[in-house]
Amino acid sequence: MWREHFGRVAFRAEIEPAEEQPFEANVTSRILPGLNLLRSGLSAVRLTRTRELIADGNDDLILVVNRTGSIEIAGRGGEVLLREGDALLRSSDEVTVFERACYGEALALRIQRSILSSLIVDVDAATMRVIPRQSGALKLLTCYMKALIDERAPGTPELQHLIVKHVADLAALALGATRDAESMAKVRGMPAARLRAAKTYIIENSARRDLSIGMVAAHLGVTPRYLQRLFEVDGKTFSAWLLSQRLIRAHRLLCKSQFSEQAVSAIAYDVGFGDLSYFNRCFRKQYGLTPREVRAAAAT
Repeated sequence: MWREHFGRVAFRAEIEPAEEQPFEANVTSRILPGLNLLRSGLSAVRLTRTRELIADGNDDLILVVNRTGSIEIAGRGGEVLLREGDALLRSSDEVTVFERACYGEALALRIQRSILSSLIVDVDAATMRVIPRQSGALKLLTCYMKALIDERAPGTPELQHLIVKHVADLAALALGATRDAESMAKVRGMPAARLRAAKTYIIENSARRDLSIGMVAAHLGVTPRYLQRLFEVDGKTFSAWLLSQRLIRAHRLLCKSQFSEQAVSAIAYDVGFGDLSYFNRCFRKQYGLTPREVRAAAAT
């Protein structure tokens, strides 16, 4: 029952309990429009969002807050350890492994990508990064999630949508500590709005090999030098930010089963690279693995 119902329906993952320990599990779930809140306790177990399961096309975002024990999370060719109180964001359309060595408890929220991506320009860059337990926004989010799970959510649609907005805002603040919240504090008002618009335009057009800072600046009605300064204040040059977006998109395509037969060179060209050797060098520098190694790891 746990494997078939909670594994494939609630967690949407394969459950493999540790053979040497008795299996123990409990879950409380609250479902709101576009949002699912979970509180779970699990004995030693491995949860895997497999290639078979990501074929369902679901790309919801999942924020896991570890409450007790520790969780090892593997994805994107790397591994992260969540200690008590730490949190991490993952995407449902990527192969991911969550593993506990002993019983532990966690909170999780599963939210529609469109809700969170409207608050964070580069939501994919925020995944697989530890949000430390010292984060004030994370503490607020954790308390709010616990209260919502413990108390039955209001029945009126208006209040439910307001609750989802509050949760999304707190999650965005917690994730924003990785970059956006800090940078927006430095460039307030119109400059912040222009930087956000520029990043959105880049994400939507990163596959164009002719994309340039001049093109983006013209789209926004500003000078290239002004736009370059906005990116520099944010911590990266325009070129570096564009490069990272193309690499992120390539990584996601390499991990998707529907692109498993597509040549690495074709993916490189599709995301905006004109030089395959340059793509391979940049990809390895960012992820520590070659594109083929990432594809092979995603297939296991």
